[in-house]
Amino acid sequence: MDQPSITMSREARTLRVAVRGVASLDATIAYWRAIVEESLRDRPDYILLVDELRGPALGEAEWQQLVDMLVGKGLEAVRIAHVKPNGLDAVEYCELSARQRGFEARVFTEERAAALWLRYGERPDD
Repeated sequence: MDQPSITMSREARTLRVAVRGVASLDATIAYWRAIVEESLRDRPDYILLVDELRGPALGEAEWQQLVDMLVGKGLEAVRIAHVKPNGLDAVEYCELSARQRGFEARVFTEERAAALWLRYGERPDD
């Protein structure tokens, strides 16, 4: 299975992660494991994930499996913005599953909107 290309950079309290490659459950698990490792080492307040994987979207059961795998790994205290510039597909399952398990996470199509949410959170009219 092809592994995704994962690039990480740090700006202030934000860990920015860019992921490219072929979409699959294995690829998604691989990049989240890399995010967990880096977060344990560096303890960011925010994660800005720009997910440019291409291919069929993960289904609801796969997102739930992934989120269950992340519980207790230290990301519950981190605000996570998951950007899908190629379209959301069915990634709303990711956000719903994550929120149900205690994560502060949202999904976006634009990086700028995601970065604003990370810094300022919900607007009163959201």
